[in-house]
Amino acid sequence: MESTETSTGLQHYWLIIKRRWQPASFVFMLVVVLCTLITFREKPVYEAVGKLSFKKISPTSSLTGLGKEIGEVTAVGEQSNPLSTEVEVIRSVPMLQKTINQLKLKGKEGKALKINDFLANLNVINIRGTDVLTVSYKDQNPQITAAVVNTLINLYIENNQTVNRMEAAAARDFLEKQLPQAEAALRQAEAALRKFKEQNKVVVLPEEAKSAVEVIAKLEEQIAVAKSQYADINAQKLSFEKELQMNPKQGLTATSLSQSSAVQEALKEYQQTERQLAIEAIRFQPTHPVIVDLKNKKETLQALLKARIETVVGEAKLNKGNLQIGDSKPRLIEEFVKVEAKRQGLANQIVALSNVQMAYKQRMNVLPRLEKEQRELENKLQVSQSTYALLFQKLQEIRITENQNVGNARIIEAPEVPEEPITSRKKLFIVSGVLLGSLLAIATALVLESLDKSLKTVEEAKECFGLTLLGVIPALKKPDKVAQGNFFWKDKPNHKDLERPTPKIVVTNDLHTPISAAYRMLQANLRFLSSDKELNTIVVSSSVPQEGKSTVSANLAVAVAQVGRKVLLVDADMHHPVQHRIWDLTNQVGLSNAIVGQAELRMAIREVMPNLDVLTCGVIPPNPMALLDSQRISSLIDEFTTLYDLVIIDTPSLNVAAEALILGKKADGLLFVVRPGVVDSASATFAKELLEKSNQNVLGLVVNGVIPNHEPHSCYYFANESYSDAENLTDVFADKHR
Repeated sequence: MESTETSTGLQHYWLIIKRRWQPASFVFMLVVVLCTLITFREKPVYEAVGKLSFKKISPTSSLTGLGKEIGEVTAVGEQSNPLSTEVEVIRSVPMLQKTINQLKLKGKEGKALKINDFLANLNVINIRGTDVLTVSYKDQNPQITAAVVNTLINLYIENNQTVNRMEAAAARDFLEKQLPQAEAALRQAEAALRKFKEQNKVVVLPEEAKSAVEVIAKLEEQIAVAKSQYADINAQKLSFEKELQMNPKQGLTATSLSQSSAVQEALKEYQQTERQLAIEAIRFQPTHPVIVDLKNKKETLQALLKARIETVVGEAKLNKGNLQIGDSKPRLIEEFVKVEAKRQGLANQIVALSNVQMAYKQRMNVLPRLEKEQRELENKLQVSQSTYALLFQKLQEIRITENQNVGNARIIEAPEVPEEPITSRKKLFIVSGVLLGSLLAIATALVLESLDKSLKTVEEAKECFGLTLLGVIPALKKPDKVAQGNFFWKDKPNHKDLERPTPKIVVTNDLHTPISAAYRMLQANLRFLSSDKELNTIVVSSSVPQEGKSTVSANLAVAVAQVGRKVLLVDADMHHPVQHRIWDLTNQVGLSNAIVGQAELRMAIREVMPNLDVLTCGVIPPNPMALLDSQRISSLIDEFTTLYDLVIIDTPSLNVAAEALILGKKADGLLFVVRPGVVDSASATFAKELLEKSNQNVLGLVVNGVIPNHEPHSCYYFANESYSDAENLTDVFADKHR
């Protein structure tokens, strides 16, 4: 599909060139002649050449290993070429201006050579597949060419080394500014890490974590043992309390009192007085002096006992039964006190171990955070150390590099003064002239084609009108005596200046030409156009004058008459009639006379050949539309159809008058003639709209005056071997003064 479309497009452009070959040839020859004249008038030009070789890095840097990155020839983008960048550096304005100033180059007017003129003679290219640049300069003076190339490449090498040294100096300045900052950052990182370790008592956190885990495990084991022992001692304590009915403190108090002689003596007297009081209370009344004395004595002894008890044990509430505990209880109390002391010791031990364990666990919980903070501080310290070390190292390297001769370009071929001029320049100019002439010739043809708004091919006519194609009538070669009009508009005649001979009836004169075959094909297509009803009346018209509608009408009438049908050809073009000239008849009596009743039909109609009669226009009336839109013309058409098998009515073009539309409604159909190169797209569109608005029964389209060599599909319409037989015939072009 793409190949077919490409072939069609090329064929279209080829046809355009064929249609416009004369102006295109004129432009081509003009350009070639001008280029040839310029070539032979030009003075000899000399060219000097120098070559530069590039390495990725400077040879000095590659040997010392320092400053390799400075001046390195590398590409920045994926598609960029570093040598192309160096080409632009050589062609830069500062480099060129220095060369012009140093050599004091002058232009044609004696002034300093302009940059654009310098660039026009300078050529800097990269030799394909190498790291070599070729610098060449052209001038009419051979000494200047060598001097320019030599100066330019030396300035470039000097500039290359200067730029590289400037890069090294800029790098050194930057490092000298950054090094103190890096050192300060290093000191700050060291101080932060040291302060962190001091505040959090950090030595070695991983070892501390491992040790803490072991200590916590041992503490848990010790706490478990202590709790077990505490449970046993606590059980013993409860057993002693149950048996002694006292707590350890009370037991110690009872033991102290039982061992105090003063307390025991006072207790003994108190007990005796209490017994005596009990005995005397039986004998005497409570108010008896003996009883009173004994009570007073008892109270005195009770106070004395209390005072002695307080002297021994201090303030304490005691049971009197505990003042005399016997011989066995003191041993039990002693053991009870020992058990209590041991229990208290175990309790304190458990609390102490738990506190230590809690402290270790709290430390363990803090260790991950401390490790993270320490790691961050150590990373900062490491980065600061690396940055400082790198900057310090680079600074030392840059100081050494700055003193090196850093350059990666060298001259491998110095320019020499050329002895002979460029020999291929003339050939180049001629070839360029041919190419430029060809391009301008094609452009001229395309421009003229774009300015020409006429329909040029059968396909364009079909596409514009959208009608059925009934016939394609080929054009005949124009005779030399006929004026051709404007040179650049050969295929679009100037209607005011162009004079054409009267068209010929070619169907009669030569029956074996493509044009005769085309008319026979047209009458056959009309014959079989409608199978239901035979066509009796046909109106022939066109968009604009000079499309050959009168010629088509006359030759179609001949073609139909030759097959034995009786035909009447009516010239209804009352603006510029032509049928009487085609048939060499007088036009004194015709259709207009018959309409107004000034002549009979038998006198107006004339036989021009067997089966073919012609009714000329007659006297041209002042208002043709009034005659052709009358009832009389309708009656005449009805009368014609009874006398003839086919009536062909030649009418004016649609842009001249509306008679064709009026008669088209009275006939069986309208046959529309189009001539490529005569009708433009605007007129064609206007005619199409008139046909659609008037609701005409348009039978189809006849494309007249088609040049086979100018048609993209001419092989579909004509036989090429027969076309040569028609070259001696005159062009079928009708309607003089249209």
